[in-house]
Amino acid sequence: MDHLLPWLALKSVPGIGNLLYKRLLEAFQHPEAVFKASRDELLAVDGITKKTATAVNHFQAGDTINQEIELAMNKGFRFVTMFDPEYPPLLYQIPDPPPYLYVYGRIPHPINSIAVVGSRNATGYGISTTKQLCRSLVSYGVTVTSGMALGIDTAAHQGAIDGNGQTIAVLGSGLGNIYPKENIPLFHIIAENGAVISEFPVMTDPEAHHFPQRNRIISGISLGTIVVEATRKSGSLITANLAADQGREVFAVPGSVNSFKSTGTHALLKQGAKLVEHARDVIEDLAPQMEITSDSEKDKQKHLTKQKRLNKKLPPLDSEEASVFDSLGPYPVHIDDIIREMSFEPGKLLSLLLQLELKGIIIQLPGKLFAVNEELK
Repeated sequence: MDHLLPWLALKSVPGIGNLLYKRLLEAFQHPEAVFKASRDELLAVDGITKKTATAVNHFQAGDTINQEIELAMNKGFRFVTMFDPEYPPLLYQIPDPPPYLYVYGRIPHPINSIAVVGSRNATGYGISTTKQLCRSLVSYGVTVTSGMALGIDTAAHQGAIDGNGQTIAVLGSGLGNIYPKENIPLFHIIAENGAVISEFPVMTDPEAHHFPQRNRIISGISLGTIVVEATRKSGSLITANLAADQGREVFAVPGSVNSFKSTGTHALLKQGAKLVEHARDVIEDLAPQMEITSDSEKDKQKHLTKQKRLNKKLPPLDSEEASVFDSLGPYPVHIDDIIREMSFEPGKLLSLLLQLELKGIIIQLPGKLFAVNEELK
């Protein structure tokens, strides 16, 4: 606990926000060293005023900081500081990253996060599209990040979990004060499949001004942000703008031209956001920036994902059917590519594909394209 005290103490000094905190760490390497610095050394840091330097030199950590640390730990939460390997590297790159995070669960590594956000009052189209998109994204090793709000956020987390993938929820309240209350069960499920994180003290209320702060973490932790269903005044557009300001990619899923709930996403498309129809649209754009695991580890992850699907959704398959099934994913694959990957003769392969199609576990699309039937229950 003692090693955490300087981290929380420095954040408690009047006049020190996230931007200044980062500058102080870059200058002195550790919060404890900041408190040991002289007034002149502190004043050499850009943004430090005489009043703030005096506040640092005379700061006394009270019992409330130790009580906050104890409260978090007693509730099963952890602290991840900027110096911890678990701290998301992309988040550190934004101008005002939180110096430490409250974490419930474990932040995935490699993280390869993509943010998916949208309307709280989503349509059926928005919900189903988001779930399908996120199920597909996690099949590529992506971590889906969202804000655990109702509507699109909830669908994003659920889609990632349904796809046996990992997800991160970033809260606009403390981890001990879940909002919305309807998502308390989801809060625990997400922690089992990734992490719920917050920069706010444990019992912080979900106040309105916290959510724009929260949004910079959602975009900051991610390689890109996808907006699904948003009106022109949606908070999701704040996240998209923050992503653009942080130098990250912005994507948008088109909706009906007759729906006012898609006016915000269509505005993003007009402004240059990249249109998303399939997960592949996102992956192809972000792949050069993704931290890819080794081939053997990818093969192992692919096998485990397929095995979970077999156990939960599929009828028994013989070894030949299973090998063909394992070669397919949610994104359509052309027959020629399947032939190149498999050792079967073309006639035998077509027979196996037909058997899988008749069993309802794969689908054939126009142009001799095949994919796993993602509608399986």
